[in-house]
Amino acid sequence: MQEKMEKMVRLLDKKKQTIATMESCTGGSLVGAITNIEGASDVLHYSAVTYANEFKIKMGVPQEVIDTYTVYSMETAKEMSKHICLFASSTYGIGITGMLNSVDPANPSKNPNKVYISIYDKTKEQYYTTAINVFHKNRVKNKNEVVKKVVEMLLFILEDVD
Repeated sequence: MQEKMEKMVRLLDKKKQTIATMESCTGGSLVGAITNIEGASDVLHYSAVTYANEFKIKMGVPQEVIDTYTVYSMETAKEMSKHICLFASSTYGIGITGMLNSVDPANPSKNPNKVYISIYDKTKEQYYTTAINVFHKNRVKNKNEVVKKVVEMLLFILEDVD
């Protein structure tokens, strides 16, 4: 995982591209892993951990999206990725929301194991999305699975860009 993270940071730096993250269920695990890499400050513009819906909304996620689709949805992840990207003037914005085998009485969900990931490419005005299921009893292992998936997605995007 460390090698892939280093490659991601090097590619972003080489291409003079930047990222920003808005994480919910991962609680900053992605940005923590990024900042463990030398040179991360050259590619990471900003990061927000928005556990509470109130702060997703303050960062630009429309209340209507959360009300219509729930906070645990691809629509919310997409809004998170776009708004953090625009807020930070980054090339890419990453939005992560979902549940890590837990129950949230304030935000009911039919799938307590699903995490939604969106990467917004400001240059192409395009979203790259996926949802993964996490089944570890250990939250750290679940967070690591999500971080791994995000890095794989971003590497695919970066290696595909001319």
